[in-house]
Amino acid sequence: MQRVLRAITLTFFALSLGVTPFAVAAPEQQNKMKACNEQANAKGFGEGKGDERKAFMKECLSAKSGKGGGGKDTQQNKMKACNKEAGEKQLKGDERKKFMSDCLSA
Repeated sequence: MQRVLRAITLTFFALSLGVTPFAVAAPEQQNKMKACNEQANAKGFGEGKGDERKAFMKECLSAKSGKGGGGKDTQQNKMKACNKEAGEKQLKGDERKKFMSDCLSA
């Protein structure tokens, strides 16, 4: 009887190890979906835009994440480039905020 209980316990433990990566991947995909939705709305692809929005969302969701490995347009690289350009233009305050917002969403 104890052998059966041990075998069942071990089986459930082994199965739970296989499910863990799927549980971790779900929030990451949800965050990516949320970010893509925000970008689509910011670029004017609201809910009523149909095919344009679908195309944008498909491209956005299929893009590799910034953690992947130094792509040219990673968020960090964009931030550096926009920051440098804003500094060269000597922008301050609200002008800088607006410029950074526009630059990062481009």
